[in-house]
Amino acid sequence: NNPDQNLCPSGRLAVVLDHEVISAPSINAENFARDQIVISGAFEEEEARLLAEALRFGALPLELEAQEIRTVSATIGRDVLESGVTAGIIGLILVAMYLLAYYRLAGLVAISGLALSGALLWTIVAWFGDQYGLALSLAGVVGLIVAIGVSADSNIVYFENVKESYMSGRRVPTAVERAYQSAISTIVKADVVSLIAAVLLYWLTVGAVRGFAFYLGLATILDLVISWMFMRPALAWLARRNAVEDNPRLLGLPNLVGGSQ
Repeated sequence: NNPDQNLCPSGRLAVVLDHEVISAPSINAENFARDQIVISGAFEEEEARLLAEALRFGALPLELEAQEIRTVSATIGRDVLESGVTAGIIGLILVAMYLLAYYRLAGLVAISGLALSGALLWTIVAWFGDQYGLALSLAGVVGLIVAIGVSADSNIVYFENVKESYMSGRRVPTAVERAYQSAISTIVKADVVSLIAAVLLYWLTVGAVRGFAFYLGLATILDLVISWMFMRPALAWLARRNAVEDNPRLLGLPNLVGGSQ
């Protein structure tokens, strides 16, 4: 017996591609070599060419040519993740510098809120990792970087409302309390929109995008918690200090004489 020969009784052999019979030739030879099979019959030239291409390449009648060959390191995932973390740290430092330069002590409140949010987030991620094997991926790092902007926006909305309330004639402590009532509504609406986007992304996508959505949603929820439980009390405490009332510039406010409201 020749291993290169296939013995087959006379009959028909169906060639099926994607659940569709593209050819069903009759077998007229008892012996044939696997690399010397010939399908003959009343074929048009175009029909024969298409059949040959289908048999050679499957559903795509194309020859694939290599356009680029690249050798990557086995540690490329770790390198990319480290680059993402570095970019996030640089972005956080730049945001912190801007907040301190423009809002001064109020900026320090914002930075403290970001640090507290980061500590809570790290605790939650560590717990999920221990219980469910959750790992921080590059997509998760991107979600956290975006969340830094969300948290910074919440603080800026509040600080700008404080500035407007103060410039309308209110004392600093009163301006801080009044501004929060109007700012929290805007903060909640913005965070809810971000949270809806994160939920939809997590529900409708798979893979890395889910990681991005999960971390973005988690950080957005923490932003709501920090805005409610930390941002207002911390700024209100600073606003009641005599040094701040005497020099509102310490909170990034214009040095005007406030009213008695």
